[in-house]
Amino acid sequence: MTEEQALAQATEETELLKPLNKVVNGVVTEYNEQDYDRFIEDKKNIILDDYYNGYKKARESAYLPIPEQLDLLYWDGVNGTTNWEDHIAEVKANNPKP
Repeated sequence: MTEEQALAQATEETELLKPLNKVVNGVVTEYNEQDYDRFIEDKKNIILDDYYNGYKKARESAYLPIPEQLDLLYWDGVNGTTNWEDHIAEVKANNPKP
């Protein structure tokens, strides 16, 4: 994903959310142009971060806990199996890097 694609997506999503409001000193007002620009820039950065780093979070939640992985490694060594390698390969295949 390019920065331009992320910006286009952020802009499109923001347009669907309009109008956005803010509260300043207890007064509710609609975002001004600068507020929208900042909101779109922040949204673009979130989209890019998720695109380039989202797989890390997905892998982290998919991996077995370390004690279970160590147990797999031990039994793989005892039994000549590849259960740990298979688990790691499956997680990586299901959550590829972009």
